[in-house]
Amino acid sequence: MEDYKYLFKIVLVGEAGVGKTCLVRRFTQGLFPPGQAATIGVDFMIKTVEIEGDKVKLQIWDTAGQEKFRSITQSYYRAAHGLILVYDVCLQNTFDALPQWLTDIESFANEKVLSYLVGNKIDRGDAREIPTHIGQQFADRYEMKFIETSAKEADNVDKLFLDIAMKLTADAREMGRLAPDSSPMNISSNTKTISSCSQCFKF
Repeated sequence: MEDYKYLFKIVLVGEAGVGKTCLVRRFTQGLFPPGQAATIGVDFMIKTVEIEGDKVKLQIWDTAGQEKFRSITQSYYRAAHGLILVYDVCLQNTFDALPQWLTDIESFANEKVLSYLVGNKIDRGDAREIPTHIGQQFADRYEMKFIETSAKEADNVDKLFLDIAMKLTADAREMGRLAPDSSPMNISSNTKTISSCSQCFKF
């Protein structure tokens, strides 16, 4: 018997060095990896959380930000239930690159995907280049949820992933009311489990 009721795939995207891997590891392992090497291709981690009595398994996919990996990472967008677009609040160029990432999301992701804009590294307040209100305005313009985080200090990291899990679970329950099913639920028929995916790998 499966040990969860819902399975959701969450994909993190954004420029290299913005802290995507650190966010994932902070949430799934409770640690901040100093000197984290750049992700090669796609990495993933899993965490099961409880949402109002139901076990929810999150498959969290951490994609490389370098241009040379774009063709690989784009293939992971389509089956995503949630997409997290991350920038570094201390690096203007990572914010300036957001429109290109949104173009990829619009091209390859499901149009109903739940999307979040995340400004990471707020612990480095003295080095901040992008004010909070600018990030919020950008998110509002593209109808995205917005939150600022610090993977280093664990600020808002759990909140980010749990908010996504709660929203996706609520949507799945609504679908379940329309089409009852007693089996564990994956709300995207295109999503592959790790055991059946030949390209699911961890470096």
